[in-house]
Amino acid sequence: MRTKHVFLARDVDVAARAVGALRQAGVADEDIALIARSDLEMQAIPEEFRESRTDFMPAAVKGALGGGATGLVAGLVAVAIPPLGVTLAGAAAIAAVGAAAGTWSAALMGSALPDPVRQQFEDEVKAGRVLVVVDASVEDHAKLEPLLVQAGTRRLAFEESSQMT
Repeated sequence: MRTKHVFLARDVDVAARAVGALRQAGVADEDIALIARSDLEMQAIPEEFRESRTDFMPAAVKGALGGGATGLVAGLVAVAIPPLGVTLAGAAAIAAVGAAAGTWSAALMGSALPDPVRQQFEDEVKAGRVLVVVDASVEDHAKLEPLLVQAGTRRLAFEESSQMT
């Protein structure tokens, strides 16, 4: 299982050293993200390392499941009431409409929520520091953490499963 750990760099130079250490250790670019104040992100952080994730995908998946289940229950209830004249195919259609509506509404709400890392460490980001987010296995994190500390970062209290990403 992979998890995300967050490390704090006092400035962009320390973050660059940390990224260099991660790359040298064989960590792929897509497993590294940097979070900084918007002016620093635009000026000093390459596009491939910018963390602009929102809760869009997890929310869309949850919405599809919830909406589909609700639509299926509503469709089956409609089948059970003979005067409505709904067939099993109609119940499936109602479930599909429920899934679509759930996906759409949940994804809209999820896209408005900022990244949980950025939310939790908002004060550090506002102060001009850079967050280095590393997505790796537990074994790899044990090897990478000393390299990141040596590069000048310190680990922050954050750990998130990254199965959905």
